[in-house]
Parts: sequence; C-alpha cells; structure tokens
Amino acid sequence: MRIACQHGTYIRKLIHDIGEVLGVGAHMRELRRIRTGPFREDTSVRMHELSEAIYLYRELGREDAVKSVVLPHEYIVAQLPKVAILDGAVAAIAHGADLAVPGISVVSEGIRRGDLVALFSLKGELVALAEALMSTEEILAKDRGIAFKTRRVVIPRDTYPRSWRKRETTQKAT
Repeated sequence: MRIACQHGTYIRKLIHDIGEVLGVGAHMRELRRIRTGPFREDTSVRMHELSEAIYLYRELGREDAVKSVVLPHEYIVAQLPKVAILDGAVAAIAHGADLAVPGISVVSEGIRRGDLVALFSLKGELVALAEALMSTEEILAKDRGIAFKTRRVVIPRDTYPRSWRKRETTQKAT
C-alpha cells in the first residue's frame, strides 16, 4: 500500500482504522518512508557510506568524500519561497536582525503573511529562515517596514562585513 500524506499523519492508526471498518482487524508489519520533503529514498545514502566518507576525511583529509554524500543545506529549503537579500543586509540578518523592505532584492511570488521563507544572499547562500510579516504584494507596494521576522540564522556571523555602525552611548553627567 502506498500512501501520500502530509506530516503528522499516523499511518499505523490509519491501518488500524481500516481494519476496524472492514471488521477484520489490521496491523502493520513494516512502515517505510520513501519520501519526505525534497528527500527521496532512491537518492539517499546509507549510513555506512556516510561513515566511510567521514573516515576518509578524518584520516586522509579527503573533503570530496564528504561532499559526495552530504547535501548542502540550501537543498533542504528547496520547497520554501525564496527571498534574495542585498549584501548590506546579510550581516545584520546574521546577527539576528529582522529583514526590512529596503534590504530585499528579489522576492518570490505568492508569499503570504505567516509563511516560512528562505533568505538567500545574492550569491545563493542560505542566510536564514524567516516568517513573512508582509505578503509579496505588500512588499512590492512599500518602500519601508519590517517584511520578515528572522527565525533561524544559518550563515556564520562574520561571513559578510558589517555595514552598520554601533551607536555611541552618551554618559550621564554626575
């Protein structure tokens, strides 16, 4: 039996319920997930292949072995709407700032408020995951305001240089 479903579906319970409706009872012998999100069983690697690649990297310094079995993290977010951000905004996002409209270069169509989106640099590097506070139409119509709330920063903080200055603090006279 093949079942295409969303996450959170309890297949064992579904099989049990089918058995109840048919009046014969039912249970599963095996449950095998062949696809989840962008990942497919036929393109996956086995644990021993990963273990061997790590061994080759640690013992012989062969990065190519690891690169052949580990996908870049950009692949994980392939199904999410994408937003390309200007280089000047990358460092601020890397430090946890939210993304304002002026920092956006390109935005996917069809983004709705509350959607999870992937923020990318202009070089195609995954910078962060964020929640949309504006729809695509609102972003295109405005020239200011916070468009995305940063939820998870992926890029290391010092990948891009800071383009903002720290505010000098004033001291109170005593």
